[in-house]
Amino acid sequence: MTRSTNWFRLKAFGLHLLASATVLSLSLGTLYLGWYHWPGWYLTGVSSVTAVLAGVDLVLGPLLTLIIANPRKPRRELARDIAVIGFIQLAALAYGTIQLWNGRPLYYAFSENCLSVVQAYDLDPADVAAARRDHVDLAPHWYSVPRWIWAPLPADSAQSDQIMRSALTGGFDVTGMPRYFKPWNQGLPALRAQLKAVNDINFFTLEEKKILAQRMRAAGVAADRKNALPLTGRGRPLLAVFDPESLRMTALFEG
Repeated sequence: MTRSTNWFRLKAFGLHLLASATVLSLSLGTLYLGWYHWPGWYLTGVSSVTAVLAGVDLVLGPLLTLIIANPRKPRRELARDIAVIGFIQLAALAYGTIQLWNGRPLYYAFSENCLSVVQAYDLDPADVAAARRDHVDLAPHWYSVPRWIWAPLPADSAQSDQIMRSALTGGFDVTGMPRYFKPWNQGLPALRAQLKAVNDINFFTLEEKKILAQRMRAAGVAADRKNALPLTGRGRPLLAVFDPESLRMTALFEG
């Protein structure tokens, strides 16, 4: 293999890698800045999707170009081969982007005794449609970005029981029903009553509680006060720490 052939292949590889990295960065960057910024990326557990995207777009695609690029190959044939590789990359990128879009965080909800991230596919489509029809302020739209909300069970016991049965059988919980959403500040009294010391929170293992307590003390936060709630999602939960007086969230810790 001549030096010119090597240079041609490396140049094709570099250009393909640069183009792939640019397109992938724009797609993931937009999703991250708009919806998945901390703690969304962590709580939704989408690292596997992004790993596949990176593998196809940043490794497999440019590597195939490196293999098939040859200055002696007819330009039409080379352009066709690279177009096929590009099409496969775009298909993978479109699939991954759609998955990330459908699972984008739309709310961080306080409900009952914990906080949780609410992703787009966690919402009941019928309830979303009703909330939009009734012009509910907290109803989601395609352009909505994550908001902190309170999602209490309805005061009507029949409705409340129905929602709890739905959640227990794999249906939608109240955190998926925007008609019941209320502004974050209205839920602060109920939130105050649920604050616990880290050692009293059952969402974490004993080892995680030990680590969390150490991190709290290192940050100058009391680990033995009732000042915390779990923030849950599809990954491991985070510990949300609040100022017990102002109820302002002051920190999020990984276990």
